[in-house]
Amino acid sequence: MTDAAPAPDIRTFAAEAEAWKTYHERRELAVVQPLGNLALVTTQLIDAEQTVWGVPGRWAPLPEGQSGIRVIGTAEDGIRVDGELVDGEAVVRGKDDPQPSEIVFSDTVRGFVIAQADGGYALRVFDAESEAIRQFGGIDAYDYDPEWVIIGSWSPNPEGTTLGFEHLKDDGRTREEVIPGRITFPRDGVEYDVAAFKSGRALQLVFADATNGDTTYSVGRFLYVAPNADGTITLDFNRAVLPPCAFSYAFNCPLPPRQNRFPFRVEAGEKNVLAKDGSLLPG
Repeated sequence: MTDAAPAPDIRTFAAEAEAWKTYHERRELAVVQPLGNLALVTTQLIDAEQTVWGVPGRWAPLPEGQSGIRVIGTAEDGIRVDGELVDGEAVVRGKDDPQPSEIVFSDTVRGFVIAQADGGYALRVFDAESEAIRQFGGIDAYDYDPEWVIIGSWSPNPEGTTLGFEHLKDDGRTREEVIPGRITFPRDGVEYDVAAFKSGRALQLVFADATNGDTTYSVGRFLYVAPNADGTITLDFNRAVLPPCAFSYAFNCPLPPRQNRFPFRVEAGEKNVLAKDGSLLPG
């Protein structure tokens, strides 16, 4: 097995480079949307009745076993939950509910509630006119390089196989994630065995490499992949993306497990979030 896919001819390279350019442009558009990564300004655990920075009302947990939180406010606060103006109390259902609630604070500020891994719920607040969106200059990235399209091998794991992933703000605690299969790939004569967990219809590979803290974001990057029907899996590192926590400190991202920390430099994919003046964002 070779390290990378065969070198494409000029026409194939041009088409793939153009496809990557379109993909990159869409990424830059996505992060500045009203619920995009740069719009997130607050994530606050609601473990007792409290106020939340930047938004009106008081917020409180619901009895154990119920999805979501409770908001207390007056009509003057202008809080709408599922389209209804809050004047008194209302239940805000979490994202784990089949019908999660949407909160609207103003024309530009919205929110929703997420379940926490260790129990309880947190309120997330998004501002379509956040300081980060106003300062955003772009996502720095390496040029497309077909050498970083690597063909690996895929084999299913026994049902129920899991691996513990640390998260940036979890103080060393791990969260067990289901690992559907084994991914191996060669690089510089070494066979790497990496772990990716299920994320929607794809698999999410959280990895670190020798560029982190040098030319790329220090925490690591994500790559979304899917097995091929023939038992292979394509790892196109040109589509490696920055994790949400590179855009907002209010995110809590998974960290690369030991086997996903590569000693080599992956000079492909996204590097850093940049402000309009070329400095790193958030600064």
